[in-house]
Amino acid sequence: MKKFITKAARLNGPYDIELIERELECGEDDIIVKNHRMGICGSDKSFYRGKLPPKTAEFRQDPKFPFLLGHESGGTVMAVGSRVSDFAVGDRVMAFGWCNNFAEYFRAKSFQLQPVPYNLDMDIASLGEPIACAMYSGLHCGVNLGDFVVVMGGGFAGQIIAQCAKKEGASCVVVVDVLEGKLRLAKKLGADEVIQLGNEDPVARVKKMTEGTGADVVIEAAGSEDSFNAATEMLRHNGKFVFYSWVTTPITLNISRWHDDGLEFINTCLVHHTWQQRYVWTPEALRPVAQGMIQIKPLITNEFKLDEIRQGFELADKDDTAVKICFRP
Repeated sequence: MKKFITKAARLNGPYDIELIERELECGEDDIIVKNHRMGICGSDKSFYRGKLPPKTAEFRQDPKFPFLLGHESGGTVMAVGSRVSDFAVGDRVMAFGWCNNFAEYFRAKSFQLQPVPYNLDMDIASLGEPIACAMYSGLHCGVNLGDFVVVMGGGFAGQIIAQCAKKEGASCVVVVDVLEGKLRLAKKLGADEVIQLGNEDPVARVKKMTEGTGADVVIEAAGSEDSFNAATEMLRHNGKFVFYSWVTTPITLNISRWHDDGLEFINTCLVHHTWQQRYVWTPEALRPVAQGMIQIKPLITNEFKLDEIRQGFELADKDDTAVKICFRP
């Protein structure tokens, strides 16, 4: 049984993250992966701030402190157990599971990995999970030719979804965010209009732009109570409300409008379907990226060494202009 010694991130409590040494044994149904690159997810930031969600099927470890953090990464298979038949040493893979991925090496089961498709550059493939999730949302959010589309949130996912919506034929794509820097980036990447929260009311602006009708599609990628309710109010009658973000605490919503205006709700959370469905859908979601139709590199704003895990998370916590923060082993 092969063993690997690795540095790995452990979240001991709110704002208390450190690298520890772990020994990983490659059991008979295990796969050991050497990491190429890792990314901070919005959920990682929430956990770092002490907002752990209730336990769900997605978590194979209890969401409580100390928490072995990380799920966005990819790399090369270094060892496989005797019962593993679908991956081999040398395979390039993307992680799709909470495997303590802020580490030099991580251990996973077959269902938590995905082969790298289309010979993607590993710098991009290592972020395959967040890219595929956002792309899946953009490709399945129901945008039709000529639609007026609003993306609530100009983070990593929101920027990708906005690009998808425009490529799919939306007549107007509007990105809403509180930060001017993210809005400038959205315009650079193809958004038609932007709305800066704090400077203007997004609902009033959308209603004015659509002559009182409201948006055809709103994708919620900000993850706040205010964002959910603004999305609800700016949709037209029978409009499409697209779920993307993960809200880990209870919020109050205007359910009456959901009912009375017959809003259509679309859940586009790729990783929360079965792993078999994800295995099929991920290559489809990543194909436009491989074809160069969607820009990813401008969204990667900061990079650190894994040894600088504290500095990276401090930046993520304090500077929301950082769209995607990455680490290398």
